[in-house]
Amino acid sequence: MMVEEAVSGTSLLKKLRRTERRKKIEAVGLITPLFVLMLIFYFIPIGLMLYKSIDNSQMREIMPHTARAIEHWSGKGLPDEPVYTAIVEDMKVAYPNRTLAKAGRRLNFDLVGFHSLLSKTGRKLRKLKGPPYKEALIKLDKKWGDPRYWTVLQRGLKNTTLIYLLATLDLRYDDKNNITHVPDEQAIYVSIIGRTIYISIFVTVLCLVIGFPFAYIMANATTRVRNLMMIGLMLVFWTSLLVRTLSWILVLQNKGVVNSILMWAGLISQPLDLVFNRIGVYIAMTHVLLPFMVLPLFSVMSGIPSYYVRAARSLGATSIVAFFRVYVPQTKPGIGAGCLMVFIQALGYYITPALVGGPKDQMLSYFVAFFVNERVNWSMASALGLMLLLITGSLYLILGKHVSITNIKLN
Repeated sequence: MMVEEAVSGTSLLKKLRRTERRKKIEAVGLITPLFVLMLIFYFIPIGLMLYKSIDNSQMREIMPHTARAIEHWSGKGLPDEPVYTAIVEDMKVAYPNRTLAKAGRRLNFDLVGFHSLLSKTGRKLRKLKGPPYKEALIKLDKKWGDPRYWTVLQRGLKNTTLIYLLATLDLRYDDKNNITHVPDEQAIYVSIIGRTIYISIFVTVLCLVIGFPFAYIMANATTRVRNLMMIGLMLVFWTSLLVRTLSWILVLQNKGVVNSILMWAGLISQPLDLVFNRIGVYIAMTHVLLPFMVLPLFSVMSGIPSYYVRAARSLGATSIVAFFRVYVPQTKPGIGAGCLMVFIQALGYYITPALVGGPKDQMLSYFVAFFVNERVNWSMASALGLMLLLITGSLYLILGKHVSITNIKLN
């Protein structure tokens, strides 16, 4: 009897383990397509973007002989004859293939004048007599006798580089390969990053100030009023971002609706500058991003029982004290989620500041687009994108520590 019970118990345990194993396999099977989809269309592109900010392999493809020869140069004085011979051989191949200009643009980012040096030398390669080429190159252009250019070339022919990441922080390499600050007249990116963060924070605060009472009224209104408010809120998503931004230009311009009403009412004697400046950026971005603040707040507020505040008031608290000491703390997950959503999207805004802002109101995404479309410098654009990613990740870690965003329940 005891043997049969033992066998039966062992068999039951095996069946239980088999069932649990099957459930785990089914669960893995369910999430695998989603994981593969995110891997292909999310994680891999982001990883390639991040690597592009330090990738320098194209230079070694254009100048393979020079890359191998200059590795052994000590960095003192001028390189030996084999390095000069190697760069001439590489230029003889790269100039007809029109790849020498790419190398020139890349090196010119590190030291202005390198692009013109390579272009000039490439055009006059046929006139060079040699080997040896060292004296001939220096006679052709004195820059070939300047150790700074060879230092930049040696640094530029490595597989990876930090010059783009350093540039986003207004840093660079000096002639001795030490990291130093760029001159004040060239220091722009730290201020641009600061401007981007400042505008994003200001818009987030505006959305919170406007969105909190709006969500509170909507959560405590009747069904009819709530539906009407929700429809009005959703109207933002029913029109194109470009159309919404252009509409604000028409509303805020000197002869627009706002200035016309204010002048008709006698409140102002001349039109206010409300567009193509920071004010226009704040207004347009707040209008576009407001729903992303209201929806998380409304979701949390609609789940807060009304008797909490009534209980606080019955215990002697005033309406204001009950609201701020009992009601508001329960909305922290909605505040955290709304602020995070608004701030992250505001960081990457491009169209709205570009259209309604002035030259001093452009954000970091504008310069990402500039390096992609105008300069065709994907490495610098990737480095700026990495800065945006780091700012976003840092904010999420900070908010996730102090606000329980995961507690939010969507209705």
